[in-house]
Amino acid sequence: MKKLLVALLALVTVSCSEKPQAEVAPPNKVLIAYVTSWSKRDVDPQYLTHINYAFGHVDSTFDRVRVDNPKRLRKIVQLKKSHPHLKVLLSIGGWGSGNFSEMASDSVLRWSFAQDCAAKVEEFELDGIDIDWEYPTSGVAKISYSPEDTDNYTLMMRDIRRAIGSDKLLTHATSATGNYIDFRAIDQYIDYTNVMAYDLGWAPYHNSPLYQTEHMEKICVDDAVKNHLAAGVPPEKMVLGLAFYGRGKKGFPRQRDLTQAHLVEGDYTFRWDPKGQVPYIVDASGELVFGYENESSLAIKAEYILEQGLKGGMYWSYEGDNAEGDLRRCVFKVLNRNRNPQKENPSGKR
Repeated sequence: MKKLLVALLALVTVSCSEKPQAEVAPPNKVLIAYVTSWSKRDVDPQYLTHINYAFGHVDSTFDRVRVDNPKRLRKIVQLKKSHPHLKVLLSIGGWGSGNFSEMASDSVLRWSFAQDCAAKVEEFELDGIDIDWEYPTSGVAKISYSPEDTDNYTLMMRDIRRAIGSDKLLTHATSATGNYIDFRAIDQYIDYTNVMAYDLGWAPYHNSPLYQTEHMEKICVDDAVKNHLAAGVPPEKMVLGLAFYGRGKKGFPRQRDLTQAHLVEGDYTFRWDPKGQVPYIVDASGELVFGYENESSLAIKAEYILEQGLKGGMYWSYEGDNAEGDLRRCVFKVLNRNRNPQKENPSGKR
């Protein structure tokens, strides 16, 4: 048995690694980072346009917003003083965050909740609200749900828009399937739709393959985009979700930040999927045991965003990058300067 240092931020491409001389915000494309309430890590907004603070929740009274770690949120909002291009939104929801169905089904509770969204925007000096209800009409996350959730989701977005006003942002995170939401009905209320084009498979499948491949469980990123286009999401309002983490098994944690190097005992090999356009690691039997992203695959996805005319990219989560910001800088540079990434990466190694 030999030891292999698994460098999860493998292959530093020249175009992505060059650091700009000064901060320059992309004029057209957005780059949104989900920043978690539970992390103590400082945030450098140089390569961001927006921060979605995760999370707020629908309170147990069904008519108010509860904010996790408000002290951290206030600290993040202070970044706008030195980075005036930055927008900060409160993301309400997340996996397993419930009480949406009860709130949205009652006109009084729904309007009270919307008004409290507006109150939180004012209290914390935010630029808007992001809704991450996972998912209307579904109990997959073990939360309450109802067949009427989709229609009530539209009413909720209408009420939040009315409450926060037209000068604030209203965005939402959506399933890669494009299900659960009437996108055409909410289009008039929404600024961006953030497509969660990750968690598409667990090892032995890729987490976020760009195109269809034999290592794909059900759908790929390109399918997710097509699903949303078919459902009525305009490309200029669609933001593609990127994974700053990987998923694995057999000696690999089921989820790991890509910045961590891990000493693994055994025979493991780095590989590149030319169809899915993502790196992965196999064991001695050739089975995929860890699917992840590196700068090459993220640069290719950023180029895809440009080719499809999408609004930009978002990622989960900021804490998955390293201190130098290699991943976010890579995506930023492609979106901002429209450089063509290298489309072949045979090894996936640094």
